Amino acid sequence: MEKKKIKGFEHIRYESLQLSPEEMIHRSEQFYQVMDQRRTVREFDKRPVPLEVLEKIILTASTAPSGAHKQPWTFCLISDPIIKKKIREAAEEEEKISYSTRMPDKWKSDLKPLGTNWEKPFLEEAPYLIVVFKQSYGIENGEKVQHYYVNESVGIACGFLHAAIHQAGLVAVTHTPSPMNFLSEILERPFNEKPYLLIPVGYAKAETYVPDIHRKSLDEIIKKF
Repeated sequence: MEKKKIKGFEHIRYESLQLSPEEMIHRSEQFYQVMDQRRTVREFDKRPVPLEVLEKIILTASTAPSGAHKQPWTFCLISDPIIKKKIREAAEEEEKISYSTRMPDKWKSDLKPLGTNWEKPFLEEAPYLIVVFKQSYGIENGEKVQHYYVNESVGIACGFLHAAIHQAGLVAVTHTPSPMNFLSEILERPFNEKPYLLIPVGYAKAETYVPDIHRKSLDEIIKKF
């Protein structure tokens, strides 16, 4: 691997893929077609998923860019049924309050086509839960280390995570109970980490239905200048 010092810092030579325009179009279309099949799924088969698959998925998420390359994320991977039960009970307690007092009627009306409510059985049924924590700051040798663009960095990593989950033939649902502080307590995370997303992951049930909803067209989401 060719190395070079630039402004006093070690760099390695980057080799990009050299593709013809035709191959670029083909690959981008192929990837889009695969990702367009991704759906949020709340019904999980209880079959175990190889641990190595989840580890590779999380490694893929960790390739996301981050502010000053601080990589301000922690991925907690949970398969222990006792911990999953604790998380479900705590999440449902918060969701009950949200559905009864916190959420305005318009929000609940918008959720009706999706069939959601305060009950979250998928938190126990999915073979794995991935809880993503954002690190507001780092700690190295007992010293506080500043992190930058934390929400943006972790958000991009979660996008990579969902793409990797789908690419592996698995399904997921993004769950964001509010507040989520109970996750820090149950998983005994340090003070510098805050829960960001709770993602059940596994195989879809053999007979699974998802809402008949549609994505915006290209003309609706792109403005060319």
